[in-house]
Amino acid sequence: MSFEVLVLLIALALAFDFMNGFHDAANSIATVVSTGVLRPKWAVLWAAFFNFVAFLLFGLAVAATIGKGIIQIDVVDHAVVFGALIGAISWNIITWYYGIPSSSSHALIGGIVGAGVAKAGVGSLMWSGLMKTVIFIFVAPMMGFALGVALMVMVSWLCVRTTPRRVDRWFRRGQLLSAALYSLAHGSNDAQKTMGIIWMVLIGAQMLGPKDPLPFWVVLAAQTAMGLGTLFGGWRIVKTMGQKITKLRPVGGFCAETGGGITLIIAALFGIPVSTTHTITSAIVGVGSVQRFSAVRWGVAHNIVWAWLLTIPASALIGALAWWIGNRIL
Repeated sequence: MSFEVLVLLIALALAFDFMNGFHDAANSIATVVSTGVLRPKWAVLWAAFFNFVAFLLFGLAVAATIGKGIIQIDVVDHAVVFGALIGAISWNIITWYYGIPSSSSHALIGGIVGAGVAKAGVGSLMWSGLMKTVIFIFVAPMMGFALGVALMVMVSWLCVRTTPRRVDRWFRRGQLLSAALYSLAHGSNDAQKTMGIIWMVLIGAQMLGPKDPLPFWVVLAAQTAMGLGTLFGGWRIVKTMGQKITKLRPVGGFCAETGGGITLIIAALFGIPVSTTHTITSAIVGVGSVQRFSAVRWGVAHNIVWAWLLTIPASALIGALAWWIGNRIL
């Protein structure tokens, strides 16, 4: 792998990280914006800061899963990494354009799988890492939904004798903390996926061995790109998640963000790359269904679920095609 190709792939990985932050800004700020607790410009600054500092509090287990736990490391070359990133970025752009909150994480995993299989067949896949990721496609949303419901029920019971105005006042303050928690959790999971890709690139270029630690500059670069992407924000998806799924009040936003944040932190500690989008969307649906089953716009939720199901196969197909192109032009 030439130095020029190495620089191109690292730049492409950081571009994906920026797009991930841009695309998934809604995950961190949709609830706090839609409830009116923070204006959009302050919300993205709040989220970007906590996205950036997340690496100070969590390990790099998710990065290791992405970099060394999805496909066999000896299969990785410049064309595989190129295919994986193009597959993920392309699907992110498509879903951002249509305002659909799909998963950047699963788009990246689909791109890796598609490029790896295109080069070396299904035998190149590492099923232990891949299967725990696939299982959590279903487990993480269920956890987010369940925690959103449980927190909303608990808060409703505790505040049953309190006036709605007072509850709103309390939770407008509380949402600052829950938004910070969710942004920390988002940075702990999503930025690590780009670290894993760059780790993969450096191992493929034989600049690192499979057992060497991840250089600190990679951690810093990935966190910075994620924070900058969040700072610019993806307003189409903010509107879908914050307004179209269900109408949120500060108490609902607090419960959704807290439930989603807890789910992501648990996954990060176990090194499982999960979808921050799936998690927060399910938590919002759970909160809305507690208030009133009809409060959730199930048609919008239905469209989002279809996007979830299509993400890995669609990005894998694009990744395989991009591998074929990269193998010829790089």
